[in-house]
Amino acid sequence: MPRAAELKKGQIVQINSQPYIVSQIDVKSPSSRSGTTLYKVRFNHVQTKQKLDQSLTGDDMLSPIDFQKRQVQFLYQDADGYTFMDNEDFAQFTLSADQLEEQLDYLFDGIEGLYGLLVEGSLVGIELPAVVEMPIEETPPAIKGSSASARTKTARFATGLEIQIPEYLETGEVVRINTESGKFMSRA
Repeated sequence: MPRAAELKKGQIVQINSQPYIVSQIDVKSPSSRSGTTLYKVRFNHVQTKQKLDQSLTGDDMLSPIDFQKRQVQFLYQDADGYTFMDNEDFAQFTLSADQLEEQLDYLFDGIEGLYGLLVEGSLVGIELPAVVEMPIEETPPAIKGSSASARTKTARFATGLEIQIPEYLETGEVVRINTESGKFMSRA
């Protein structure tokens, strides 16, 4: 049984005998020494997408739910949403942009390491790899003589993602990005 302090975005838990997926976690640390850290968690119902907000302490226990985690492949995007294929039985599932929210910036053709979260045979969400490698679509030109200092510039990627990168990098270079924090890690 997971504790509230161990919850991660995209995790599925059971609340009132219903499956909910964690969509946001906001940690509130108290200002006094004896205070308890609060976790404001937004859950979305797996089937109805209804939102449920709860404030939990770190030791609150949540019931796990029976779900499958299977490797999936991103196929395409159309008016209906984003279509994924199960790599084991080749079943196809479509998720809407609302269901994917902040994960959309990391979805591109050829992404590897995607996992689908299936509850009762239907795809309810995806789990991104910890790191993705993407080519820089557009960034200001590199400054001659710039070193690996702390100065940064904005880089835009084909998916619409914009992050800060070191100023010595150029358009077309492939970089590694942490999907949890959304920050530049290194050149690929």
